[in-house]
Amino acid sequence: MRFLAAFFLTLTIFLTGPLWAQDTNGQPSGPIAIEDDNVTDAAIAVRIRDILAEIGGYEDVTVTVNAGIVTLRGQTAQLTDIEQLGALVSRVEGVVAIRNQVVTTSDLVERLDPTIDRFRDRWDQFLLFLPLALVALGAFLLIVFLGIFIARLRQPWDRLAPNAFIADIYRQVLRLAFLIAAIVIALDILGATALLGTILGAAGIIGLAIGFAVRDTVENFIASIMLSIRQPFRPNDVIEIEGDIGKVIRLTSRATILLSFDGNHIRIPNSTVFKSRIVNFTRNAERRFQFDLGVAPNTDLTQAKTIAQHTLNGLPFVLQDPPVSVWIEAIGDSTISIRSTAWINQYESSFAQARGEAIRLVMSAFDAANISMPEPTYRLMSIMDQTEPASTAAQTPADTEVDDVTREHDASLDRIIEEERVEQADNDLLSKEGKEE
Repeated sequence: MRFLAAFFLTLTIFLTGPLWAQDTNGQPSGPIAIEDDNVTDAAIAVRIRDILAEIGGYEDVTVTVNAGIVTLRGQTAQLTDIEQLGALVSRVEGVVAIRNQVVTTSDLVERLDPTIDRFRDRWDQFLLFLPLALVALGAFLLIVFLGIFIARLRQPWDRLAPNAFIADIYRQVLRLAFLIAAIVIALDILGATALLGTILGAAGIIGLAIGFAVRDTVENFIASIMLSIRQPFRPNDVIEIEGDIGKVIRLTSRATILLSFDGNHIRIPNSTVFKSRIVNFTRNAERRFQFDLGVAPNTDLTQAKTIAQHTLNGLPFVLQDPPVSVWIEAIGDSTISIRSTAWINQYESSFAQARGEAIRLVMSAFDAANISMPEPTYRLMSIMDQTEPASTAAQTPADTEVDDVTREHDASLDRIIEEERVEQADNDLLSKEGKEE
């Protein structure tokens, strides 16, 4: 008897097992109540029919219920309706299982009717939404055009900015601010401010990707802003950047353009200029030049220094303050190097011409005093050889005509720079009236 009881219990579990697993296929889950009342099946069928009639779209679907098992037959216009039907019936109390035998209809007109109805509903919603959308669009355009109008005003941007480039950046920032404000107000009118976070997030990701892609260009742009504000040099200044020496033509949004003394254009990226050591030879009016002259080892060095100093002090273009300096720089195998320095006003005198003229006149003074500048050779001399002492008389600049060393010699380069600056006036960030660093 125990064996038969266990057998029937196992058979019951095996047969009812599929009904317990119906929750994975959209079927009701939980224990099955044992009821043989046909009234309950009829009530379930009526309840399901009332629900389908209320929802609509299931006019061709028939419902039969037997022992809590619901059988659905018929046709629907769309496949989604069949899936929703099973989920709906499974929620009715007393349903044990569902046999969904509903299929999609093959009638083209019936299948298109829901689509046409949805299109009509959306068109009606669009017509209701259109006046509000027009108001939002009008507010957006009004704010954007207001920002453009204010940005086009010359004042106060030209007065606040140190140059036209920075003023244009102010205008761009103002336009962007008005554009963002217009978007926020338009979305607020439409009741869709939640989209703003999505838009800003997408814009941030796109901006970050573009920033990495054009990193050098962005770095140059930022360096251009800083250089245009700080202005470590001016047009026509003679500067040196990483070994390149030339006169400044202009500063653009990407590069600093120099004109070398050979007449060549030198373009240096602004990011390099901003990070490099800049030597400005023109910022101060006083500039010192220096040169070395070699004399023989048996020269009276005191006399040579006196002659060089007296000669430089007598030059009309040499300043007395700071004073001229002369000293022994080095001793070689067959020569002694004497270094001479003097200051000039480079705004009035050409640096290269003044230095060259000073060298020529000091050499003339040395020749007049019989101070030789030997070649690097060796000579054997006997102790009986005596050299006559050099004359202490120095030939002063008054004894020799001094050439013109004014800045007229640099006029050709200045003319080239000025012509190019006039042609490219709109593409120059430097200003002669701007603040110097």
